Amino acid sequence: MTPEQRKNFDRLMSPRHIAFVGGADAIVAIGEARRRGFTGEFWPVNPKRAELAGIPCYASIDDLPQAPDAVFLAVPVTAALETIAKLSAMGAGGVVCYSAGFKESGADGAEAENRLKTAVGDMALIGPNCYGVINYLDNTALWPFAHGGDSPGYGAAIITQSGMFSSDITMSQRSLPLTHMISAGNQAVMGLEDFIEVLCENPAVRAIGVHIEGLQDIPKFERAALKALRANTPIVALKTGSSAIGSALTISHTGSLSGANELYQALFDRLAVISVTSPSQFLETLKYLCVVGAPAGNKVAGFTCSGGGATMLADHAETIGLDFPACDEDQARALTKLLPAIATVSNPLDYTTPIWGQSEFTEPVFATAIAGNDVDSALLLQDYPAPGLDESKFCYQNDAKAFARAAAKSGVPAAICATLPENMDVETRALLIENGVAPMQGIHETLNAIAAAAQWRQRAASILENPTSALAPRTISENMVLMDEAKGKSLLADAGLAVPAGQCVSGANAADVAAVIGFPVVIKMMGPKLAHKTEAGAVALGLNNVEAVAQALTAMRAAVLAYDKTAVTDCFLIEAMAKPPVAELIVGIRHDPLFGLAMTLGSGGVLVELIGDATTLLLPCGQQDIRAAIASLKGAKLMQGFRGLPVVDFDALASHLADLAAFVQTSDTPIVELEINPLFVYEDKALAVDVLIHTEAGT
Repeated sequence: MTPEQRKNFDRLMSPRHIAFVGGADAIVAIGEARRRGFTGEFWPVNPKRAELAGIPCYASIDDLPQAPDAVFLAVPVTAALETIAKLSAMGAGGVVCYSAGFKESGADGAEAENRLKTAVGDMALIGPNCYGVINYLDNTALWPFAHGGDSPGYGAAIITQSGMFSSDITMSQRSLPLTHMISAGNQAVMGLEDFIEVLCENPAVRAIGVHIEGLQDIPKFERAALKALRANTPIVALKTGSSAIGSALTISHTGSLSGANELYQALFDRLAVISVTSPSQFLETLKYLCVVGAPAGNKVAGFTCSGGGATMLADHAETIGLDFPACDEDQARALTKLLPAIATVSNPLDYTTPIWGQSEFTEPVFATAIAGNDVDSALLLQDYPAPGLDESKFCYQNDAKAFARAAAKSGVPAAICATLPENMDVETRALLIENGVAPMQGIHETLNAIAAAAQWRQRAASILENPTSALAPRTISENMVLMDEAKGKSLLADAGLAVPAGQCVSGANAADVAAVIGFPVVIKMMGPKLAHKTEAGAVALGLNNVEAVAQALTAMRAAVLAYDKTAVTDCFLIEAMAKPPVAELIVGIRHDPLFGLAMTLGSGGVLVELIGDATTLLLPCGQQDIRAAIASLKGAKLMQGFRGLPVVDFDALASHLADLAAFVQTSDTPIVELEINPLFVYEDKALAVDVLIHTEAGT
């Protein structure tokens, strides 16, 4: 976004006057601007109508009193292009281009969109093919359908790539405070990244929600997300859709383990973007962050008036890493004095019905449990009665207010959660927000939101304290060349990674060389068509003498001949047989045209095949990130002294892999894809047993 576009974006978001260009859609947009409370000037433009929505029309853009700050444009493509060119020439601020028929419609539309980009000049433009923008703070709307939503002066700015989803959010019964709603459409001029960069500067924007179908510029998104992080503005992302990103690089096993979804998740992890998988989780997470902020850690004080509710809280919390710490002896004694005899001191705490609704009794319980347990947040489970059955509602409200006061005294974020999302009415949600409590809907959504918010705070601090170099994707050739394994292992040795002692020989010399290396040995046939040697029968393991070597060569030639007669060669790699490891890993580094270099780590052997136990990091990254990735694998338990196995030095292992990553990033040989499968892991070292490397053709 240029400086002029930035100024014009501000004009678009907070206009003094709005031109509505079009017919029926423009009439609706005028109504929505009125609904929002826009008090500026309305300038309808239509050459065939005398008025729109009761307001006299201008026949042409040329007839407007001055260059409009904002324009809602809803005319066919050709007219839209002509109008945009005129608006740019006269110095208009910005345009919401509701018009469709651009790149989403095919080749002709794509050409029209290119012309739009040229015509727009320094104007800010949202769309085309979008719903537009609502500014809840300044009460302006350029929007083509009935919309809801409200703002208490702060809230979430939401940017979506789906117009209907943005409309659905404005109608949601969640009481999410909003500051802005932007339907980005085709993002011909301004994209998600531009909106994030601007909106995170606004102190009223406490969190940013993004619905992503796909990103066009990963480094630009990284820069915008880091700016938001520095502004202490969390980003919550709902990623939908699938992609063919990186589909050309599927020769290795790790290529299939790190597709588009894994790369997006790696990007989000790298930038402390909170990733969610459902619309309800999206809204609840944003609501928690906007109303009460992110807790300092994962320790929670929980309260219910039901033993069943306490169990529900504890069960899900355990699966997502939230901790309900047990009361210490002093706290237990204090709570015992405050609670009815039928109550059991615990966390989550069922404070029981004898004191329910009586704040003079419940507030001391809440305060003692929160203050005495050194927790980071507090949560009360309450399902409110339905209208017409709510004669006891004041009791719920008494406890809610008592809980709010107790949490406020301790200075921890507080939420009240309905077990069932619909069991919290709009008046109650408003009351809780007024009392500084997040009105949460759904147990799992609430606990997930608390956990994600706490993790965001910790991850954000780590990223800001230990910044890494920016992502750097580059254009790569689709034509790759397989490097033979011996050369590949020589490269790894240069990178400081241990490889088995070995030598390439012809079949005639294999037995003699094997004897020199020392039995037992491994033999592999080498050739450009033998990327996956096991499938071709081109590997023989554990050969203990000269006779076994001779027999293996004969069997190997026959197997490869049956697999592919053009794959047979007389080149063999003979290596010392590695001793059994503590564990096996699969390690892959490959270059994606959008994301750049990505490292995938997985548990080797059957685990990667059976359960896909793998995780992906984008490079460059720090050694501690690699260590955390290794520790996150299910197979990591094998390396932690499982059933008497030696304990692996995770720091040493991460150091080896960090050196490997640095080598690939700086190597004079342009490596497109590298896979070590398996990497044998020992107590304090690692050994690359099998290596697959592809380089760009012609290098």
